[in-house]
Amino acid sequence: MTTAQAAMLLFKTLLMVLLTQAEEPICRLQSHVEQPELQADGELIIGGIFSFRTGQDGYIDSFQSMPEARPCKDFREFQFAQTMIFAVGEINKNPNILPGVSLGYKIYNNCGSMDILRSALALVSGHESSNTRIMCNSYNPRTVQAIIGHSGSTPTIVCCVLKQISHFATCACLSSRKEFPSFFRTIPSDYYQSRALAHLVKHFGWTWVGVLSNANDYGLNGIAMFITAARAEGICIEYSADFESTSPHQEILRIVDIIKNSTSKVIIAFMSHREIKVLVEVLHKQSVTGLQWIGSDAWITDNSLTDSLGHTSLIGSIGFTVPKAKIPGLGHFLQEVSPSQFPNSMFIKTFWESRTCNGAEHLKDVENLFTDVSDLSFTNNVYKAVYAVAHALHNLLLCVQSNGSFSNYLRNLILICIFVVFFDKNGDSPARYELINLQRASEGTMKAATIGYYDASLPKGQQLTMNGIQIVWKEGSKMVPVSMCSESCPPGTRKAVQKGKPVCCFDCIPCAPGEMSNSTDSLNCLKCPLQYWSNTKGDACIPKEVEFLSYEEKMGIVLVLFSLVGAFFTILTKFIFYCFRNTPIVRANNSELSFLLLFSLTLCFLCSLTFIGRPSEWSCMLRHTAFGITFVLCISCVLGKTIVVLIAFRATLPGSNVMKWFGPPQQRLSVLAFTLIQVLICVLWLIISPPFPYMNMDYYQEKIILECKLGSSFGFWVVLGYIGLLASLCFILAFLARKLPDNFNEAKFITFSMLIFCSVWIAFIPSYISSPGKFTVAVEIFAILASSYGLLFCIFIPKCYVILLRPEMNTKKQVMGKTK
Repeated sequence: MTTAQAAMLLFKTLLMVLLTQAEEPICRLQSHVEQPELQADGELIIGGIFSFRTGQDGYIDSFQSMPEARPCKDFREFQFAQTMIFAVGEINKNPNILPGVSLGYKIYNNCGSMDILRSALALVSGHESSNTRIMCNSYNPRTVQAIIGHSGSTPTIVCCVLKQISHFATCACLSSRKEFPSFFRTIPSDYYQSRALAHLVKHFGWTWVGVLSNANDYGLNGIAMFITAARAEGICIEYSADFESTSPHQEILRIVDIIKNSTSKVIIAFMSHREIKVLVEVLHKQSVTGLQWIGSDAWITDNSLTDSLGHTSLIGSIGFTVPKAKIPGLGHFLQEVSPSQFPNSMFIKTFWESRTCNGAEHLKDVENLFTDVSDLSFTNNVYKAVYAVAHALHNLLLCVQSNGSFSNYLRNLILICIFVVFFDKNGDSPARYELINLQRASEGTMKAATIGYYDASLPKGQQLTMNGIQIVWKEGSKMVPVSMCSESCPPGTRKAVQKGKPVCCFDCIPCAPGEMSNSTDSLNCLKCPLQYWSNTKGDACIPKEVEFLSYEEKMGIVLVLFSLVGAFFTILTKFIFYCFRNTPIVRANNSELSFLLLFSLTLCFLCSLTFIGRPSEWSCMLRHTAFGITFVLCISCVLGKTIVVLIAFRATLPGSNVMKWFGPPQQRLSVLAFTLIQVLICVLWLIISPPFPYMNMDYYQEKIILECKLGSSFGFWVVLGYIGLLASLCFILAFLARKLPDNFNEAKFITFSMLIFCSVWIAFIPSYISSPGKFTVAVEIFAILASSYGLLFCIFIPKCYVILLRPEMNTKKQVMGKTK
């Protein structure tokens, strides 16, 4: 494109704009004018859009012709409209509000978003005839100052083009100041109701619920916020579905199948009265029972619920609604309504004829929902909305009188005034609810009992309060229903989420040994402190069992018994030897070493007692040192006797004087020397690294082994090795003397006793190393007792037998005799 062509195109464009602006545009209505159902003139007009009847059959537009007005079925909001008229009348009579200015109203009766939109456009445009020609940028004095209504959130969103105050539209989406800067409402936002419902579900311990809503802005937004709030409270959603009362029957059946196949027994129903009635009717026909309904404010107190088949399944439902209110004088005003007041209203004429026999009767003589003022919860919202508009206009009028033009201040100042007096920054009113329980009043009727309150302005944890009134649950039950995917995990277990399922579906896994959980639904098991172990239930940590060989247990008693019996037999043997000390058999076997050996054997039997009982610092040092010293003393005596046997035999040979080198002094000195070496080893052991009590928690996890730690293992094995060295030397010497005459010496008995002694202690080593806990101590005691009994029985029992039972053999001739 050349520069000349571009310049020409720009010139043509500018020319078209100038020609277009040459004539000011005219606004002309393209269809018929929607006439208000009820109206009254005034200097300032307030609009109202209500659905005197609600509920339509489903329609599908062809978009080939202008859609006609669609009839509605169920009587509903006529009381709202008359309340608006009542409030306007009160304001006009009140000299303190809008003095000298009369308020008028235009009230439209429509249901369905399309017809409601027509009414809103009629109120905004102010057109009273389809032939009216109005400049598009001119001000029409018939335009309303504000609109009261509508009840539904979706129609309200569509119609939110002027200053609008709704008494029933609760969708949280309407709180957006960016999208709806001039929208206000006298009912709390669903933002608060959703959280209140989540707190309610949490309060009764329901963690597994289903959610249903109608497929419009009210239901979808409300249920989305509930799901968010519920998940924050730890509540899981099994399913979420939506539908409309006008949905195909197959869609309703699909919802019913979802409910039938679910495991949750609590259903959050965020829908209108139309949807809940359709749903419970289908559920009733399919005999689906046992459901606990949690309702939103749109249906929980609706008077038409009893009209549906199966409404008894809604008994026990609970839900939130706005607080009850009283409007003085409204009841009488409603009773005075008659067709003569509104001769152009076809609805009032039809309404009057349906509730009276002729045109002359009075409504106060007829019982109907229209004149019932026992519950004005939502009606009061209409009343407050009218007064909100009136006070805003009044404050604006004061601003106009002092500052000038009314029109220039109308749009801006009404928002400020309403915000200061009634609403928060989002145009919402304070969130306070009553908790309602639907209970059976009589056959075919229900009543709404207030069982609690919710105030969103209070701190968390104090918002929901119950008033103590008995709650009727599903189908009249007195028991709180249970709805959870998995039963709560008791203390002693932890939750393990099932794969592919919500966090509320879990298995209860018992805590591992040594771990515990002391709360319900614990996510983790806590490890017990080092000296503690979990109890059998796994719900507490208890001190670990301390294991040691005690005097009270059977094994300890048996070992003590054997020890004392051994000591008793040793003392008895000593007594026998003492009584027969002058007999040849006692004198021939070195009575001095025999008595010393019996004394050391007594100490060996008694030292085993130091191994039994709770280890302490002194007992740990005593047990090993006493054992080591007494056994060396004992083996030294046996070694001395063995040497004496060998030397004595050699001394009988001609020309031998060997006995003078190992007489009684040398025998005593050898025993003392051998024993002092062991004493020195024990003293060094105790000085360098003595045994000490030790809590062994390595071998067993569930109990503590209280044992004596050796301190220096080297010291212990040196003590044991020295005993083994002496025993081995004694065994070798006795073995060499085994062929000496039987009647002359005891070499064979010493050999056999040393064989037992060495066998026991050789077997002791692997047993000691591999035995756990108190059995280590038991093995050591057994080795002490077995070797001591071996020495006692092998060396002394044969002599006692001769002394006591064969005295004829206890002669010098028999002792000195030699076998052929």
